[in-house]
Amino acid sequence: MFTHLIPDAAPPAAQADASVRFQRLLATALANGSFVKLLLSKYVGEEAQLERLMVREVLLRGERQLSLLWRYQTRDITKNLPLAEGLDLLATLMGAQFHSAHLQTQGEEVQLVFSRKGRPSLRMGRATPAAVPVVAEAGHDKEKQRYLELGRPFWLDLGLSHLVRGEAQLVPAMSRKWKQINKFIEIFAAALKNSGLAESADVHVADFGSGKGYLTFAMHDWLHSQGKQAHVTGVELREDMVRLCNEAAQRHAMAGLRFDHGDVRSYTPLRLDVMIALHACDIATDHAIHFGLRTGARVIMCSPCCHKQIRPQMQMPAQLRPLLQHGIHLGQEAEMVTDGLRALLLEAEGYDTQVFEFVALEHTSKNKMILAVKRSQPLSAARRAELQAQIAEIKRFYGLREQCLETLLAA
Repeated sequence: MFTHLIPDAAPPAAQADASVRFQRLLATALANGSFVKLLLSKYVGEEAQLERLMVREVLLRGERQLSLLWRYQTRDITKNLPLAEGLDLLATLMGAQFHSAHLQTQGEEVQLVFSRKGRPSLRMGRATPAAVPVVAEAGHDKEKQRYLELGRPFWLDLGLSHLVRGEAQLVPAMSRKWKQINKFIEIFAAALKNSGLAESADVHVADFGSGKGYLTFAMHDWLHSQGKQAHVTGVELREDMVRLCNEAAQRHAMAGLRFDHGDVRSYTPLRLDVMIALHACDIATDHAIHFGLRTGARVIMCSPCCHKQIRPQMQMPAQLRPLLQHGIHLGQEAEMVTDGLRALLLEAEGYDTQVFEFVALEHTSKNKMILAVKRSQPLSAARRAELQAQIAEIKRFYGLREQCLETLLAA
């Protein structure tokens, strides 16, 4: 069910904001990989028999593009455009030629409707579960939807694939993980492009808490397929996992891929472009983010869990006491405050930051990702002061004495 956010009777500035906000939601959905489809309808232009415009994402020759299908009464016309060009075109069409835009993402549905006088209103609601795939697919068929090749021999070593009549096939129980790995690479590829690293001849990556190495191998393989000299290191505390992954990397002569025994607090690379730490417990995420900042990483990707530091400190504001008296709500609030502060601190350090729910790598029901990409231009002193004031106000509101990442940065 949709919630009506900005009515037709709203002031002109709010009406304009409805259209702008819809365009931002569309761009964000494409950036974080949650985009499913877009439908433009209620055509008011001059082309005879044109009924609607349907938009989906495809992968063509390794490049993400928008596939636009103009549906007429008697024929269809399809055109594929790069993401930026496609978004610009859609912005000119909404309101001018189509009076309804319906965006579907993996978590919500957003509808932008224009009245006869051209006044926009925005409605939002949760997506129907049956209509949303686990992973938004991109491409013309299932083979083209994958960033990785299942036939690579190291997947056999890691137990993701097995041989059936001499041919590598996905282990049925690993099908969900295979989709998740490809989803991660999709986000990873977009982050590299936004950071400028897509133009670099070589890329240095550290994956902390690499475990069995699924993502570590995947990143190395994908970077290599893009013609780059990949230097990817998995850092893991469990020695048996380090040994297993190193043996597989050496067996298949994967130059530039290695696994070290250690953790984020003791590891010191010579160069780091991308810092990854998934499922880092509690303040281990803060140490990982701080490590990425200290080493000047241009991309930081974290998936935090076990938000323990903030919760015992939180003093329930009087306005929220009726809500936060329930333990589950207090836990959710602590999680939101913790990751919200981390995002603000990253922005204050000169990063464009997004926080979004990512497909769970360990089959958990909830998995949040913090994605930070270093800006090409330094942050202004005024914006930095504004962010620091916001952080201080949040801490005051909840009565927080300390947040680990802020303490590490101050030191």
